[in-house]
Amino acid sequence: MKLGYYPGCSLEGTSKEYNDSLLAVAEKCGIELVEIKDWNCCGASAAHSLNHELAVALPARSLALAEEQGFTEIVVPCAACFSRLAMAQFNINKDDDVKALVEGYLEKKLSGSLTILSAIDFLQKYIYPVANTYITNKLDQKFACYYGCLLTRPREISTIERHEDPLILEEAIVKIGGKPVEWSFKTECCGAGFSISKTDFVAKLSGKILENAVNHGAESIVVACPMCHSNLDMRRPDIKKQINKDIQIPVLFITQVLGLSMGIPAEKLGLNKHFVSTDNVKKSISH
Repeated sequence: MKLGYYPGCSLEGTSKEYNDSLLAVAEKCGIELVEIKDWNCCGASAAHSLNHELAVALPARSLALAEEQGFTEIVVPCAACFSRLAMAQFNINKDDDVKALVEGYLEKKLSGSLTILSAIDFLQKYIYPVANTYITNKLDQKFACYYGCLLTRPREISTIERHEDPLILEEAIVKIGGKPVEWSFKTECCGAGFSISKTDFVAKLSGKILENAVNHGAESIVVACPMCHSNLDMRRPDIKKQINKDIQIPVLFITQVLGLSMGIPAEKLGLNKHFVSTDNVKKSISH
């Protein structure tokens, strides 16, 4: 089976381990993710605050390319990219004037019929149904499943039914023998794109998330967003300054956890690229 693939900028740079682990899990399950040729940046978290029309046109170009290349479904693992591409398609389908304007900018036609899958949409639709066939290891750990804000908001584009208390990542944790913890901050914002411009602000928000996960017994946190991972993993020195605590709980992408359970080598999943050591997760593996 082949599906279109939009990696976005983060998965080719700061979150390469997310890209590697997603592709490895897909390959293990017999799915080929084919990168959209000549895709471009989606505008991430800032473009829509500057120019609405261009903020729609920028991700729409990649949607048009995907349609031209014959894809009917595309996987967009970055939560920010998913938000921008899905919102662009929503705006195009909702407003004929916007559609005409964008098609004029791009000199391309848009049907607006693409199915855009976030990482957890992809896992739920294509990986979970066959996962038991490939899972060979159990991870005996308590995991806090963190969704952040872009996978559950806005509701017009979110594919998650339980917006305040989603359970899709927890489903994966149960499959691999882990224990999802009940906690209060699973859909709170980590500060997202303010990571560079307002580091102290992000550190405070991220610190509260880490504290809450630890206070509820989590030994690891799983995410499905590059920005969430970056803020929770890379910003530990800043977080320590803000909350006066040295929290060492590791943060992994859900695809890395699934990959470990499927026997994929840790190095291939990029587990050696984290700022906070993931050794406790690897040590929790049992057969």
